[in-house]
Amino acid sequence: MIFLKTDDQIELLRESNLLVGKTLACLVPLMLPGVTTLELDKRAEEFIRDNGAIPGFLGYNKYPNTLCVSVNSQIVHGIPSGYELKDGDIVSVDCGTIKNGFYGDSAYTFAVGEISIEIQNLLRVTKECLYLGIKQAVAGNRIGDISYAIQSHAEANGFSVVRELVGHGIGKALHEKPEVPNYGRRGTGMKLKSGLTIAIEPMINMGKRDVKQSDDGWTISTLDNLPSAHFEHTIAVRQGEADILSSFEFIEKEIKKLN
Repeated sequence: MIFLKTDDQIELLRESNLLVGKTLACLVPLMLPGVTTLELDKRAEEFIRDNGAIPGFLGYNKYPNTLCVSVNSQIVHGIPSGYELKDGDIVSVDCGTIKNGFYGDSAYTFAVGEISIEIQNLLRVTKECLYLGIKQAVAGNRIGDISYAIQSHAEANGFSVVRELVGHGIGKALHEKPEVPNYGRRGTGMKLKSGLTIAIEPMINMGKRDVKQSDDGWTISTLDNLPSAHFEHTIAVRQGEADILSSFEFIEKEIKKLN
């Protein structure tokens, strides 16, 4: 089933998604060497609950935490732990909320201290892939148009696209139909209609696209142990231009304060 949302429902989704952006922003001052990924998780849970929402990932399919925190070669679904951040790490933080019965879902990859030019480039291109995908998320286009925009930009820059994990519909459930792959052909897949709400989330590897799953049953990493980046927005399909419901503005304002 594909659930198209009313304008009122989209505004409730926006509220949940803006809270995710604010939650990720509250973690910026903690992105320092010596801070554990579990400390990030605790801060995020406090912030979400203080703002009248509940963590969207905690307990979802028995997931044990509020955040997915994936460091360096970890792509997604990293479980917060006693791991201490180090200078030069990159940290993908994926966060979900539930407020007024609707989910928020967004992810951002942070740099800890100084990162290499190559890894800076990976982060830049992955974020560009996200916005190029969003540009295609308009009524009348097809899912494959989003997928192709992401894949072609990543591969033109010498990176590879993870295929085992995809974006998704979102609403009163965290994962709704349709799936939104980060690779594909233009003009293929479901036709996009106004009111469709989807999470677009490129996962782009510095090396090859192959992945492995860890023994914890959750963490997905690159098979070649090279870094991977992940950025995600929840959007509503509209005529002419997609409506981005989540936001990186709060995060990037906090990052600027520190630089």
